[in-house]
Amino acid sequence: MANTAAGQHHGHHRLTMAGLLITLGIIYGDIGTSPLYVMKAIVGEGNVISRLVVLGGVSLVFWTLTLQTTIKYVLLTLRADNKGEGGIFSLYTLVRRRERWLLYPALIGGAAMISDGMITPPISVSSAVEGLVIKYPHIPTMTITIIIISALFFLQRFGTAVVGKAFGPIMLLWFSMIGVLGVVQIWHDPSVIQALNPWYGYELLVHHPKGILILGAVFLCTTGAEALYADLGHCGRQNIQMSWIFVKTCLVLNYLGQAAWLLHHEGQHMEDNPFYGVMPHWFLWPGIIMATLAAIIASQALISGSFTLVSEAIRLGLLPKMTVKFPSNMKGQLYIPAVNTFLWLGCVGVVLLFKESKHMEAAYGLAIVLAMLCTTILLSNWLVMKRIHSVIVWIMLVFYLGLEMLFLWANASKFHEGGYVTVMMAALLFGIMLLWVNAKRIRQSYTEEVKIRDYLDQLISLSNDHDIPKYATNLVFMSSAKNPKKVEDSVMYAILQTQPKRADVYWFVNITTTDEPYTMEYEVNTIATDDVYKVNFFLGFRVQQRMNVFMKKVVQELLENGELSVHSRYHTQSGYPTGDFRFVLMREFLSNENELPWTEQIIMDIYLSVKSLVSSPKNWFGLDSDSVDEEKAPLILKPVKAVKLERIRKG
Repeated sequence: MANTAAGQHHGHHRLTMAGLLITLGIIYGDIGTSPLYVMKAIVGEGNVISRLVVLGGVSLVFWTLTLQTTIKYVLLTLRADNKGEGGIFSLYTLVRRRERWLLYPALIGGAAMISDGMITPPISVSSAVEGLVIKYPHIPTMTITIIIISALFFLQRFGTAVVGKAFGPIMLLWFSMIGVLGVVQIWHDPSVIQALNPWYGYELLVHHPKGILILGAVFLCTTGAEALYADLGHCGRQNIQMSWIFVKTCLVLNYLGQAAWLLHHEGQHMEDNPFYGVMPHWFLWPGIIMATLAAIIASQALISGSFTLVSEAIRLGLLPKMTVKFPSNMKGQLYIPAVNTFLWLGCVGVVLLFKESKHMEAAYGLAIVLAMLCTTILLSNWLVMKRIHSVIVWIMLVFYLGLEMLFLWANASKFHEGGYVTVMMAALLFGIMLLWVNAKRIRQSYTEEVKIRDYLDQLISLSNDHDIPKYATNLVFMSSAKNPKKVEDSVMYAILQTQPKRADVYWFVNITTTDEPYTMEYEVNTIATDDVYKVNFFLGFRVQQRMNVFMKKVVQELLENGELSVHSRYHTQSGYPTGDFRFVLMREFLSNENELPWTEQIIMDIYLSVKSLVSSPKNWFGLDSDSVDEEKAPLILKPVKAVKLERIRKG
């Protein structure tokens, strides 16, 4: 099954015209809309337009796109795929067995990427909508931006399969449009092409008093590179690499065109966004509409990427389990209601806080440069594992750490101007993930697992005790014990002690999330034929868990293979030989009988509190409500041993 699923998923990864068109619609929304605000941020609204800033800024943009986006991500990082999947968590799964500390850059990078999803939609949409101010100076752009963003988040629950088909053609038209607009301006002033010489960028950094601050604005041109890697699984490396040639060409042409327009107004104060300045007056309305559509597509890409990122974090055990829905038949598309609400509130909050895109520019970029630094660290370890010569690895590591530290320094000034918003949100997400990892470690260190065979006689005796009402034909307990012969002692306590649960067959089920995205395998350990079984599932981190369906499939195959022969014990309609299923899920609370260190006590209290607030496990495991029972169980990790209690004897 694993190979089939993977094959179906990656069939569109081949280099085709359709694949290239799909790639344009999915991958480049963020980086493709950067011309809306990059040159405006470099020059600065209201500042005097100078030749040094314009030519130096375009030079830095070109070489940033070349060194950071093209070489690091498109040519190098895209090769670090996990069975075709990309993104910082996929990269982490490839290297996590090398060094334990690599968990931390993965957590920081992942948190930064998710927090970035709260700033990209507001800055893209508001930059596009603000073009209306040219025709209607008093139009409420902030209100329009909030309405567009809210509608976009509302539509997530229905999926984007239908409108998604139009994304590719729209983005093809968008890149063609910005490329042509750039060529028209370059035609009027071909001398602007000299800005491709890196010397102009060097001159700006060294001789301009605010050169390093301008570099922070330049960085905005490459913020979409990390998202480009995260979406690798949707389109494949070849389609991304080939389409990037067209995309980069159009981007560079537009940046050069904006520079030519700015040089035409040298010495004047910049009042208008140069992106709209390069447009003929008659083309302004079509340009605003196209910019708004491209901004919406960019926002959709970031939202979908955030869902994918959170889903991978959940399956790697880095975040609490949340409801994951699949709103359409489109492969890989998913919807996480809690994340959708979180991002929507964040985006609306950003718009209300900053009001205009020029203020959002100050907040944008600081968090994402942290993600890029983390990717560099993980990537260098992947290169070592691939046995790349150590000299080459060290050159790559030192160069990109130096470059990204320079960008970090340039963006550091943005912290008090608004960068604190995304940094604080990334810090919150990092804290939650770190707490989750530590809580699972504490639990694993204390949790006691017992051998199922030690309780076999009691289970069989209970199964045949007709004085106790029958609870279910197939009683299934979800277990975290990976050992095929063991379960947690709390599971046995729930069956035999709290309320004896009589069933024909007892099933203990464990799910292991594999590093490969689409694995669908299982193994069965027969403890007692026709009575007790332990089933271990191995599911990829992108596989939707449907335990109702999976368990019926397992039982059906065991019946067909003669490993299960209990037809006579079932009283069901014809065509349903597997009988009814009852799933029991344990909801744990921290027992007062624990004697944990105070730090572990606090971690476990927060862990269980957050866990109780998120969706029910039945949604996570894909279980029907009428076949699930949730049972509260005290979590006793470290029982109190020495009780100083003395008996008083009278007389």
